[in-house]
Amino acid sequence: MTGCGGEEKTSNDEKIFTYGTMAYGLAMENVGTNPHESYSGWSTLRYGIGETLFKFNEHMELEPWLAESFEQVDDFTVKIKINDAATFSNGKKVDGAAVKACIENLIATHDRAPRDLKISAIEADGQFVTIKSFEKVPALLNYLSDPYGCIVDVAAGVKDNIAVGTGPYKAVKVTDTQIDLVANENYWGAVKPKLDKVIVKSITDGDTLTMAMQNGELDAVQGLPYSSLQLFKDGYKISQVETSRVYQVAFNFKTPALQDLNVRKAISMAIDKENFCKVLLNGNGTPAIGAFPANLTFGGDKVHTVSYDLDGAKKLLAEAGWNDSDGDGYVDKDGKNLELNYLTYTSRQELPLLAEAAQANLKLIGVKLNVNATDNYKSFLKSGDYDIFSKAIVTAPTGDGEYYFTSHIVPGAVDNAGNYDSEQISALENELHNTFGADKRSELVIKMAQQVLDDCALVYAAHLRMSFVMKPNVEGFKAHPSDYYEITAELDKK
Repeated sequence: MTGCGGEEKTSNDEKIFTYGTMAYGLAMENVGTNPHESYSGWSTLRYGIGETLFKFNEHMELEPWLAESFEQVDDFTVKIKINDAATFSNGKKVDGAAVKACIENLIATHDRAPRDLKISAIEADGQFVTIKSFEKVPALLNYLSDPYGCIVDVAAGVKDNIAVGTGPYKAVKVTDTQIDLVANENYWGAVKPKLDKVIVKSITDGDTLTMAMQNGELDAVQGLPYSSLQLFKDGYKISQVETSRVYQVAFNFKTPALQDLNVRKAISMAIDKENFCKVLLNGNGTPAIGAFPANLTFGGDKVHTVSYDLDGAKKLLAEAGWNDSDGDGYVDKDGKNLELNYLTYTSRQELPLLAEAAQANLKLIGVKLNVNATDNYKSFLKSGDYDIFSKAIVTAPTGDGEYYFTSHIVPGAVDNAGNYDSEQISALENELHNTFGADKRSELVIKMAQQVLDDCALVYAAHLRMSFVMKPNVEGFKAHPSDYYEITAELDKK
């Protein structure tokens, strides 16, 4: 692998940390460090460039970060006090006016944030910023803790894909495959950055990533193939955590055959989740029931779905009029085989494995699946040239279930690739959006998750166990259930 380099040293004996990751690239829509563009905020937050007003602890509970405190003035208004010590990496103070300008730019340019935040007005007064929403937004602070909520100096602009944040490191060079960072000499936090430079490398081939780590070219990696993890059990450190990242399969409701509930249910029953997790994920995933994992109050066995049952699936297809009338091994109807186009991408290596497993599973019930695994998947989504779309998605990155529904499930959601439209979901979402209190909100999220499963709108295959592998001299590098915080001020190389 060219250009990776080993442990780098200079005449000044700088500390340089080289990090290989599968999670940065064009396919993930996170190239760049401007949090107001698509999913680039994930890179801003993950790599220590930006920070949000609040952050999540290991239990996915909110804690102050750039914000010092807040007051819920009424159902539509929250007043936030900004930490007086906070500064941008260019030395400029983070005050109410700077936060106001950032959030106003966010809702003016971002695709998901306006729908989430419902902001009608923002007022700034010294270190205070008051946010008013035109609807009740009980999860407003959770949404502001999404990576798109990173506070950046919008007055400084974004140059060469580099935004000015508040984190312990600042970007000095950004490309489609690499981010070069240096310590932020103006970092305001109590713990100062311990490294001089950090190099984040996008390595989307699992074998290449494995070899680079084995050869000592990298200090740490994220996204190793599960089959490779056993190679690093001795002589390395491994940090693992259960996350809400789920491998999901969405049915395109514009496909005539998939408008039949029995067909969707049959396909759902034919996906062998247990085998996928045990064999293809090497035990590094948990079979999913619904969108959310069991460690969340609204996840796990609080919902139910169909079980793996090939005979039951065949029976449902027959009831829907699909039978193998010509003996070619595939069910047909009106002279046409049940043949579906399955779209996914390769940059998250488990997705092609899921596609292959689904293809083999569905062949057993007479459904032909044509797999298109490409990082150019967005063009196919745009043209509608797919019947099934599979992706990996963090369903509860804000610690609140509403995020997933507003971004992927409700009619008109930005990432509703299945064109799913449910009156029940819309009504429940309206109720959820106006409900305060974690317990009541969890109850509504469970109802919504169950409705999606009752409609067989999606198949949830597995929840991911995230793993970081690092050299033994690396400290302060720990996997977090939010899938956000990676390069932090605590990171060090001894």
